[in-house]
Amino acid sequence: MLNLVEEHLSKSDFPIEYEADVGYPGAPASRSAKGGLTPRRLLAATERDPRFLSWATHESLREIMHQLLGTSVYLSQSHHNCIMTKHPEHSSRTGWHRDSRYWHFAQPELVSAWLALTPEHADNGCLWVLPNSHRWEIEPFQLDEKQFLRTDFAKNKDLLAHATAIELNQGDLLLFHSNLFHAAGKNNTDETKCSLAFTYRAESNAPIPRSQSTKKPDILI
Repeated sequence: MLNLVEEHLSKSDFPIEYEADVGYPGAPASRSAKGGLTPRRLLAATERDPRFLSWATHESLREIMHQLLGTSVYLSQSHHNCIMTKHPEHSSRTGWHRDSRYWHFAQPELVSAWLALTPEHADNGCLWVLPNSHRWEIEPFQLDEKQFLRTDFAKNKDLLAHATAIELNQGDLLLFHSNLFHAAGKNNTDETKCSLAFTYRAESNAPIPRSQSTKKPDILI
């Protein structure tokens, strides 16, 4: 799969989200700026190559999702479904957020599967999490206008004191709840970091009709 990712990166196969598109801290100001065409995410992984879809629906992963979500589980093609990359020099930082902030389902009970295609550590922009934060009750004033956890708010600083780096070896799998607060730093190394990310839901937790979460059909696994 890493060879596939390198192939798709070298050909700049669309759809692609560039670092300049997200506007995160450290990102190039525009696509025309230096580093503006640095890929951040290769989107629509399930449509890029059958080997990505095969992994996302593999029996070993299906068994885990059945334990967590029930016997009828769907793979979302509308959210995540991508190859995450962090490139040297022009990668950006991602603030503390819950993925459910921009998803539209009956309940925020989804599980994301994050596969490390390369090693992930603090120096190359690994994920950081706030353990147990999927259970926290957060007030609107603790978030900014884009639903990121405010780091300048005194009450939040106590929460951020529990931040934990999730360092992964190549081939390690991280599973996390869609309400878990997580963040990521810049890649300060000379090597590109690559991860594969998919999201799953129970059959009873359908996407809200006519929302962005229905832009592509879900796949029963």
